[in-house]
Amino acid sequence: MIISTTEIQNNFGKFLKLSEYEDVIITRNGKKAARLSAFKEDEDGWMLRETSPEYASSRVKVSYEEFLKITEESEHRYELIDGEIYFLASPFYPHQKAVKEIFGEFINWFRDKKCEPLAAPFDVTLFKSEKNICVVQPDILVICDREKIDEKGRYTGVPSLVVEVLSESTSSKDNVTKLNLYMTTGVKEYWIVSTESREMYIYVFNDKGIKHIYSFNENERAESSYFNGLGVDLQRVFA
Repeated sequence: MIISTTEIQNNFGKFLKLSEYEDVIITRNGKKAARLSAFKEDEDGWMLRETSPEYASSRVKVSYEEFLKITEESEHRYELIDGEIYFLASPFYPHQKAVKEIFGEFINWFRDKKCEPLAAPFDVTLFKSEKNICVVQPDILVICDREKIDEKGRYTGVPSLVVEVLSESTSSKDNVTKLNLYMTTGVKEYWIVSTESREMYIYVFNDKGIKHIYSFNENERAESSYFNGLGVDLQRVFA
């Protein structure tokens, strides 16, 4: 990420926290002048931090406009929920295996249909209120409002169905924060997949509330309530 000396002076706390996830290059008069990097202390003194959480919140409140500027200047992936920035690192094999199996079923089932499945990374902008604009990257989403994709390829509609595959560090966010976000912004159905417990939950939303919750174990076939006939065999997902 590259920022100016003015930006670092006005928002030092924000960029100091973001430096835990990537280096912040500071420019003066258009030239690179300094670098802000995260450190951690061990027995031998100070050393560079080499790893970061898979899904960690900055705990620094930023506006939607600030978030756009940060992501435009960064090679890393972030989400914005309720004003907080969340860093997204690369997931591990069980997560990607589950995403692959579910997405494969979705591609086949939605072929030649109006709605279309997409997979991360793909920004979804959701409006909780006029001043609370959130940006997330669901593992899988299904959109039925392609007219909400602008000329630059940005999507500003509301997915009909969203799938999140849990990781150890994302569990609380996916089960609470994202569930509330999807429920209150008009998503019809939310699938939560746990590769650890080998279970899947389907939340069906209606009028910004939970209408039904369905649970499935690894030996069952999970069936969508919103899209009649859409389903996945969980033995394949958790194989």
